[in-house]
Amino acid sequence: MPVTSSARFDERKRRLSGVVAIPVTPFDADGAVDPETYAKLVDRVITAGVEVVTPNGNTGEFYALDEAETRHCLELTVEAAAGRVSVVAGVGHDVGTAIGAARHAREAGAGLIMIHQPVHPYVSVEGWVEYHRAIAAAVPELGVVLYVRDARIEGEQLARLADAAENVIGVKYAVPDPVRFAAVARDAGLRRFVWIAGLAELSAPGYFAVGATGFTSGLVNVAPSLSLEMLRSLRDGDFRAAMACWERVRPFEELRAADGNANNVSVVKEALAQLGLCRRAVRPPSRPLTPGERERVTAALWPGLLAR
Repeated sequence: MPVTSSARFDERKRRLSGVVAIPVTPFDADGAVDPETYAKLVDRVITAGVEVVTPNGNTGEFYALDEAETRHCLELTVEAAAGRVSVVAGVGHDVGTAIGAARHAREAGAGLIMIHQPVHPYVSVEGWVEYHRAIAAAVPELGVVLYVRDARIEGEQLARLADAAENVIGVKYAVPDPVRFAAVARDAGLRRFVWIAGLAELSAPGYFAVGATGFTSGLVNVAPSLSLEMLRSLRDGDFRAAMACWERVRPFEELRAADGNANNVSVVKEALAQLGLCRRAVRPPSRPLTPGERERVTAALWPGLLAR
């Protein structure tokens, strides 16, 4: 019996309804991607129980990597995952580059792609739909996750896009408005997509309350057990327990969000450096933390994130 298109993506959709880890991209002393450390960091979150890993996400400094580096990071992730989890390759830039990256992801063994928000000063809603349709159509075998950061995108556009490309199965919603999210999800089809809270742990309880079933995480690089604990609480509908996790996460995540998210990746890498897992180096336009900021990361780690 042939496998239907919906059944073909069932397992990938199930895994997306969880913690979607966005690994950092570690650099060596010369500033190049450090493959050994990268593989260890990916294995660490998988061993902890995470079922989805997204190389070349924003926490992975996607826009600071060149094409060869993003392909290398994806290949390292697929190799480290060794079939244990779903790999969602971050792709983006112009349509041709994104399609090339998506096809490489398919050839490398990834099962899904996440399409970054278009980087263009003049984005029309219709153009947004066509951008994503063209990329999804080029790789019909891969599941596609949309990364929505534009509040102008409504449920109508998402539904129309899924009508045109049935492999569009997930939405990473990163507009900081849970009320709007609730409306968009229902207008698009609450059960048609996997709805992922795209603003990580601090937004997860509010977004789960109105329809999300997964959330993205950069924090998971540092404290995977805490991210998974929050997920279990949210799945159980135990919002008291979920908010206990939220309170532990809050100081660290607020450091990341400060100054318009300027130190988002720097804070994660600093924490990993303090744990002896990764160098703290980031690439411009990010910057390393000041000594005072490093002290605040230390205070957020112990006993907060790493409390037993």
